[in-house]
Amino acid sequence: LGAAAFSDVTQAEADATMDVALSYGINHVDTAASYGDAELRLGDWIRRNGRPFFLATKTGQRTAGPALAEIRRSLERLQVDQVDLIQLHHLVDPAEWDEALGPGGALEAAIAARDEGLVRYIGITHYTASAFPQVEDVLRSEKLDFLQINYSIDDRQAEERLLPLAAERGVAVLVNKPFGGGGLLRGLLDKPLPAWVADIGCKSWSMESGYLPVRISNIRAACSIAAMEVRVADTRASSPMPPTFMMATVARMPRMATTSRSSTRVKPPWRMCLADLSDLS
Repeated sequence: LGAAAFSDVTQAEADATMDVALSYGINHVDTAASYGDAELRLGDWIRRNGRPFFLATKTGQRTAGPALAEIRRSLERLQVDQVDLIQLHHLVDPAEWDEALGPGGALEAAIAARDEGLVRYIGITHYTASAFPQVEDVLRSEKLDFLQINYSIDDRQAEERLLPLAAERGVAVLVNKPFGGGGLLRGLLDKPLPAWVADIGCKSWSMESGYLPVRISNIRAACSIAAMEVRVADTRASSPMPPTFMMATVARMPRMATTSRSSTRVKPPWRMCLADLSDLS
């Protein structure tokens, strides 16, 4: 579940969304320090309900001191002692890559946070194919646990080099923009599904367009994260789930093997594939 939509909502709206998401098996929540009040909304929910999901956040800082301070602030806002994953967020140009990954950069802060037990795993994120060459260089040069990149049925450049390289390097892949920013669904929701998709357990356009590319390929991804709209007033009574919320429930992440806090690897992350979603409407 991508929690950017919690940036400017009431706590009641965030609570209702979390309750519905978890009732449908969501077990990975992705947020960021830059997502407005999202960490605060999640933190209040976690304080009252615990944390029955894999929790990821991000830092947008590029140097070690500010990045470590932001990681600590995120833990305070989320009301947890540790997050499962810290990601270096949206590295745009080569200068930012060099700064964040070089001496005194944000990667050093992430490693320090892991060694201190504040985070379990370390990753990087991006959402445009233009950055794939830099991402590939980083995968080859750094010991990362996770990579979050854009990948959908109409944006498949990641298949060419990045996803095979991630598998080779033992890096778990988180897919963002599985619906191409929503464009894949807008023209389909009022059209019938082709009959053949029933054979692979797809019951909605969101499952076909977001889940199908991973299900039928030989590429394995740990999780698919879709943007969502917080529009939950009638979701509990609705069956099947309304399209606005299905955007957030395209995939569930299998539980990860227990590892020590000092581990530098998911064991083995690339073997974690998408859970069977045939029970989701």
